[in-house]
Amino acid sequence: MRRWLKWLGWLILAAAGVALALQLYFFALIGWWRTHNPESTSFMRSALAQLREKSPEATLQQHWVPYAAISENLKRAVITSEDATFAEHNGVDWEAIEKAYENNQKRGKKIKGGSTITQQLAKNLFLSGERSYLRKGEELCITYMLEFWMTKDRILEIYLNVVEWGNGVFGADAAAHHYFGATAGQLTADQAARLAVMLPNPRAFDRNRSSPYLARRAATILRWMPDAELP
Repeated sequence: MRRWLKWLGWLILAAAGVALALQLYFFALIGWWRTHNPESTSFMRSALAQLREKSPEATLQQHWVPYAAISENLKRAVITSEDATFAEHNGVDWEAIEKAYENNQKRGKKIKGGSTITQQLAKNLFLSGERSYLRKGEELCITYMLEFWMTKDRILEIYLNVVEWGNGVFGADAAAHHYFGATAGQLTADQAARLAVMLPNPRAFDRNRSSPYLARRAATILRWMPDAELP
């Protein structure tokens, strides 16, 4: 019995060591990304694998553009739609999470998750799409690592360059070309508002660009955009 307990103790220590090593790897990599752009993300690699199941030669549409080359309209629209307190919080907006939970309980289904832009970036960079308390805990750890290492404008720059905006379409510049034949810096306020609304479900809106909801929600975002606080 003692032998088994000893082995169990060693297994627990080994698992803890692996978990710690993984956190240190994430921490160091995020530090590197302060000044170097990620070549891909976990979410992008997963999306590409799905595309290649149907078409082995499939590629992703993505072109990195620096923060200054992205339209201020898009920055305001995304902050308005996804994370109104982005410039103020430390990575997690607990009040927004509480409100989202209460609204979801009233409606009997998940309508909005309350995740900040930093949390969404943490998930996109490193994590799978599974939902569990363990994955949510990892997301929070990575979120605080991002906020520790990076400025808000760097977080937003990376987010806008790697977020999904359609089937195989990633980043602001690819989205601008895909939907409007423009560059990320040329997006008008109306175009930016429409792109921002698409973020929670971009593949569905890519297939249904004339959605009445998309038009109504974009009009609402357009009205609120001037009040968005940029980092």
